[in-house]
Amino acid sequence: MAERITSRTNPLMSHIRKIGGSRSYRRTAGEYLGDGVKLLEEAAKWGAGLTVVVYTAGVGLPKLPEGIRLVEVPEDVMKTISPMEAPQGALFLAKICGETAPEGLSGGRYLALEGVQDPGNVGTILRTADAFGADGLFLLPGCADLYNPKTVRASMGAIFRLPVWSCGLEEMSRLAAGAGLPVLGTALREDTVDVKDVDLRRAVVLVGSEGKGLSAEALGYCGRTVRIPMRERCESLNAAAAAAVVLWEGFRGTPG
Repeated sequence: MAERITSRTNPLMSHIRKIGGSRSYRRTAGEYLGDGVKLLEEAAKWGAGLTVVVYTAGVGLPKLPEGIRLVEVPEDVMKTISPMEAPQGALFLAKICGETAPEGLSGGRYLALEGVQDPGNVGTILRTADAFGADGLFLLPGCADLYNPKTVRASMGAIFRLPVWSCGLEEMSRLAAGAGLPVLGTALREDTVDVKDVDLRRAVVLVGSEGKGLSAEALGYCGRTVRIPMRERCESLNAAAAAAVVLWEGFRGTPG
C-alpha cells in the first residue's frame, strides 16, 4: 500500500535531496539515488537492493519486490527531489553495495580508470564495459563517485550487473599479478604499440582522464602502453571513447 506525501519538507524528501547531492551523505546513509522508470525496471530485474520508490500519479511502475516503501507525491514535490531537469515520474533509493576489491580476479578482461572525474563518462564507460563483456571495472583515485545520480543514470543499468571496485594502484596491480594479467596503459612512451597489435583478451587496461592522461605513478605500474591510431591532427579521444575502443578490441577477439 502506497503512502502519499505532499510536503517538500517531509523528512524522506529531505533525505532524498541529500542523497542526490552529497557523496559523503550517501556513504553515511548507505543508499544511492536512481531516477526514471526504465532504470527502476532494471534495478528491480537485477536485484539492486531497492528500499524506497517515489512516483507521481499515473506513472506505470514495473513489478517490484516485496517490502519496498512506496510513496506517491505530486509533481511539484517530485521536481524538488529529482536530479533531472525534467523528472520522469519515478525515482528510487537502493542500498550501496561494497566496492572493496575481491581477494582475487577470476576473469580475464578488466578496465581501470584513473582521474576520470566526469560522472557521465564513468557511467558511460561502465555501460560500455558491460556491453563488451568486461569482467569488472576498477575506479582508481580521482574518479567520480560510482553512486553519483549522473553516473547511475549514464550506466543504463550496468551498475546493477557489472562488478566495480574502488582501490589504489598498488592493490589493483597486486590483483592483476595474482591472476597473471598484464597491466597496460593507454599512453605514449617508447614501448607503445598499436592497440590492434596487443592481445587484450587477458589484461587490465588503464585509462586516464582526457585532460591529464595517466599519472606517472600509474604508468609505473604498466608493463607496456598502447595507442589508439587516429588522424595526426587529432591529439586524443574523450575518456569514454578511448575506453570503448579498448573494450571493443578485447571483445572482438573472444570466442562466441
